Amino acid sequence: MNKFVYMDASASWLKPQSVIESEVGFLQELYANAGRGVCARAGKVDDLIANSRQIVADFIGVRCENIVFTSGTTDSLNRVVNIVKNTIDKKCPVVAVSDLDHHSARLPWEMCAKNGECEIVVMPLDENLNIDVNKIPNADVFVITGMSNVLGVQQDVKEIIHHIHMKNKNAITIVDAAQSVVHSKLDVCDMDCDFLCFSGHKIGADTGVGVMYIKNPDEWNLDKFGGGMVNKITESGIVFNNAPEKFEAGTMPLTQIIGLPAAIENLSNWNGGQNLIHYMYDELSKMKNIKLLSLRDACMITFVVKNMHVLDFGALVGANNICLRVGNMCATWIHKKMNIDGSIRISVGPWNTMDDAKYVIDTIKSLVG
Repeated sequence: MNKFVYMDASASWLKPQSVIESEVGFLQELYANAGRGVCARAGKVDDLIANSRQIVADFIGVRCENIVFTSGTTDSLNRVVNIVKNTIDKKCPVVAVSDLDHHSARLPWEMCAKNGECEIVVMPLDENLNIDVNKIPNADVFVITGMSNVLGVQQDVKEIIHHIHMKNKNAITIVDAAQSVVHSKLDVCDMDCDFLCFSGHKIGADTGVGVMYIKNPDEWNLDKFGGGMVNKITESGIVFNNAPEKFEAGTMPLTQIIGLPAAIENLSNWNGGQNLIHYMYDELSKMKNIKLLSLRDACMITFVVKNMHVLDFGALVGANNICLRVGNMCATWIHKKMNIDGSIRISVGPWNTMDDAKYVIDTIKSLVG
């Protein structure tokens, strides 16, 4: 076999030709900085950025002023921590996290707790390893993982937030949608969250661009300062631009932002690949040395091999030109919950075929029996 079989879509999508062409066309024909010029070319870039913002806003069902461009989910989630800290009056808020969380969602708050800036409580999971809405703790801030990057099950974020607000109507809700954005239509207004974050590269756009949704941007204090966010500076003070510009200090990742619309359009044409997931899941379930961790209808397949380290397995399949994810997926807590150090993950994208799936299964069968 001469080609690589790439089944690590949950880590990062391969880029569709339309995204590549959008970015190359911009770089070759239209490049200029945004928000900093009055020539026709700079104006065209401003229009392209505005168009991308509108398409992203439509994609998740919000207004343009709610969409802030960042460098990715990690950047967004870290920025949310600082925005919240800079705004709320409570000196040591209680922050609820869960064992489903990716490191980027939970670690910033864990570091705040280490510095005495907040208190951490962990939302219990039910027997199916979903957030238990009947055991929502009392907290001021809630970090909600829309989909675990290990288990691949969509959380009912709307229902979770409903139960949170029943406990505390003023609670701040932050949704990590890095995985869930790929597999379901996000109606963010219906969710009623305060913040939601995802990365462009997870949906087929370039690396280096992310989205931070802010429900009520005028209610939050700033966390970054620089060019592009200032309306005017006078002797009496500083007047900042309106949202979203006031949250976008400095030059943005223009090329990556301009590739977002093509990625969103490409994603809308994908059927989710569940036929491939079901085929591989069923075949893996027949192998006596495979222990499946995910459910059949999950959006990815996660498993371990009896008496084989996940890194050894990764090296063996890699030698057969297969790209899978092995390790703890930057999701230590859920692996600890399952009493394992790491796992193996298969995730598919629109480039994968049934021939790919059969090759992966035949290879795994030859390696583990």
